[in-house]
Amino acid sequence: MLHLTDPHLFAEADGSLRGRVTFDSLQEVLGHIRRSAWNADLVQVTGDIVQDYTREAYLRFRDAMTALNKPVYCVPGNHDARSVMREVLGREPFYYCNSAEAGKWLIAGVDSCIEGHAAGHVEESELDRLDRLIADTPADHVMVCLHHPPVAVGSTWLDEVGLRNGEHFLQRVASSGKVRLVIFGHVHQAFEGGYKSMRILGTPSTCRQFALGSDSYSLDDNPPAYRRIELHGSGRVDTELVWV
Repeated sequence: MLHLTDPHLFAEADGSLRGRVTFDSLQEVLGHIRRSAWNADLVQVTGDIVQDYTREAYLRFRDAMTALNKPVYCVPGNHDARSVMREVLGREPFYYCNSAEAGKWLIAGVDSCIEGHAAGHVEESELDRLDRLIADTPADHVMVCLHHPPVAVGSTWLDEVGLRNGEHFLQRVASSGKVRLVIFGHVHQAFEGGYKSMRILGTPSTCRQFALGSDSYSLDDNPPAYRRIELHGSGRVDTELVWV
């Protein structure tokens, strides 16, 4: 599968964020994916699809992603308008906060957003829904996808807007004994960590990146990126971060 995150698109194709035209950089990423012909069954996008909350920006994303000819699973980020996102990206081949079974794996999307806040929180009702998905699946292994990092990433200002109930979230998902991998976006930088037997991965944005280990807001010059993830029937995860 492919992991893309934080495109931050605008209604206008030339909309720019932090000095980068976000639609152009997304197109660069999608072009690289098409040229590489790396075999992926689906695409997971972990939020901040748009920057300006407009329906037109979601339509722009939908049209661009359709060219990959793959199912696209999406969860919302703090910059998304959830009702509009659900309307535009809630019909095949797009899926909003949905789950998929792939071989011996369940891939489950989770809403971690708080309306009007940059930080995240996974509601108990959402955790209950995830518990039911995991309990009901015949899959041996589970991958959970959300926008906000459930652990500290080592940047003071970003850790202040992470997942507020991250420890509780991780305890809940670990209790099933099936979750092997958690992926997230939001921080515009690469991250790899763990919790008990789970691997935790963050992927940089398809647009501009934030500097690693910074105390306050800071950008770096890294290019757009995406992640390739290979899920094996044994539960092993192979991953490659691709800078475009």
